[in-house]
Amino acid sequence: MNDSRPDPALVAAASPGRLGFVLVCVFIDMLGVGLIVPVLPILVGEYVGSREEQTLWYGILGATFGLMQFIFMPMLGAISDRIGRRPVLLYSMAGMSLNFLATAWAPNLACLFIGRVIGGMSSASMSVASAYASDISTHDNRAKSFGKIGAAFGLGFIAGPMLGACWAASTCTCRSTWPPRCRPRTSPTAGS
Repeated sequence: MNDSRPDPALVAAASPGRLGFVLVCVFIDMLGVGLIVPVLPILVGEYVGSREEQTLWYGILGATFGLMQFIFMPMLGAISDRIGRRPVLLYSMAGMSLNFLATAWAPNLACLFIGRVIGGMSSASMSVASAYASDISTHDNRAKSFGKIGAAFGLGFIAGPMLGACWAASTCTCRSTWPPRCRPRTSPTAGS
């Protein structure tokens, strides 16, 4: 008989800090996913020669990220069943860090593509975060835990594009030198 109740030892050890870890992971994951949305077209535009190519490669990079999530989400879930939820969530955070380093320092479109593949593979952690929350919740507070995960997801996805847009609006030439020397965008002066 399949008993879907959480392990009493795990629930007894549950503390607000354990759910807090999951919420922080979900928030950072969604912050990162949303952060790149307004910035990626600018980055792609630096490597291609026309608007058509920019549009094509932006679509390819976005689709690649989603495809990697689709493929790797069940794999991360299965791995988390074997080795534990926390190590998989930590792997996810490390993978997203690599994704953003690759995105920030990519010298060409191929490296940007590799970064998006790594990011998609490692950001497929929502199922793991949900399973972790379910594991550490009692039947009575499970809905509350999932509500908090939804809130962290939403807040991260709101804050990410907002911060990305602020960055994109304030800089437009960050990748011509290393280390990046971001310069404020200059506005045309009247009468010139």
